[in-house]
Amino acid sequence: MFLSRYFPMPKFLELPSFGLDISDESLKFVKLIQTKDGIRVSHYGEKKIPAGIVDSGKIKDPQRMKEILVSLKKEEGIESVRASLSEEQVYLFNSKLEKAGLLDIREGIEFSLEEHIPISAQDTIFDYELLSEGEHDLKLQVVAIQKNVVEDFFTVFEEAGIVVNSFEPEAEAIRRSVIKTGDMETYMVVDFGEKHSSIFVISKGMVVFTSTLDVGGAMLTSMIEKNFKISFEEAEKKKKECGLKRNATNTEVFSVLLNGVSILRDEIVKHFLYWNTHKDEEGNNRPQIKKVILCGGDSNLIGLAEYFSVSIKTTVETANVWINIAETEKYIPEISADQSLIFASALGLALGDFKND
Repeated sequence: MFLSRYFPMPKFLELPSFGLDISDESLKFVKLIQTKDGIRVSHYGEKKIPAGIVDSGKIKDPQRMKEILVSLKKEEGIESVRASLSEEQVYLFNSKLEKAGLLDIREGIEFSLEEHIPISAQDTIFDYELLSEGEHDLKLQVVAIQKNVVEDFFTVFEEAGIVVNSFEPEAEAIRRSVIKTGDMETYMVVDFGEKHSSIFVISKGMVVFTSTLDVGGAMLTSMIEKNFKISFEEAEKKKKECGLKRNATNTEVFSVLLNGVSILRDEIVKHFLYWNTHKDEEGNNRPQIKKVILCGGDSNLIGLAEYFSVSIKTTVETANVWINIAETEKYIPEISADQSLIFASALGLALGDFKND
């Protein structure tokens, strides 16, 4: 630190940043580097996690998880990471603290934690951000997670010899990759994953609402597999080829997919309407959602954005995960447009080291 103050490294010689997105099914990683031409992807990839090792964002088999991380470190040369925490384990809420008698903000939050989440204060790790300060009170946004969930991940990384620079909620990482820095508008982001999907509302540069449901791309593939009595691999291929475009040759596939996708659509519509028609905790009108942004492995399903757009009656589009990295008119990313949607969280994590917030 002392040397860097007097002999600062040029930006393009700074150390790389690894973002590691952890789900129940896989580890997705992206390595970003600073070059003389700007931030660039140096390396990326995905490593599958066998069933039962991680479940609903919790480590169930620490030994096997450690082995996977040791293998990843050896194969990719990862020494340190910024890692994600599953939204299923994260609690997000707003809190108001009276200034009278308040000596310490963290202590004040701790006293009121159990009013908002089903975990005791002593079993919780939390952080907060100041939303506004009035004459008599403070308005805060609080993010909390069960302490042992974080400790289990930290221990496994430590035993694998990988330094964790930070753990972040997946929603925060995705916000950093798909919302332009400085954009204060309100958006709904839908992360359509393999086994789960998450719905976030982002407003004034902050994640202000999250919801998770057990609907994912694998469920759609399984529905096709059973309906047509074909292998999972063949069903996956049929899903990608046909999607939600109805024509004479894929009417049956369309109908099967529609049954699954309509579950996610109903959740999106419910949250979209509630946000746009209900006042906030202070009785004020909420800023209207400008558009819906899709990311995740199945978000590029043919016809999906159009189907959601008609249902919600608003603009729906797939995410641009390069919006805070580079101008794609001048730089062709190493990751294809379709594949990049899978790496939204990992890219957002890696971007955290470049202080773009």
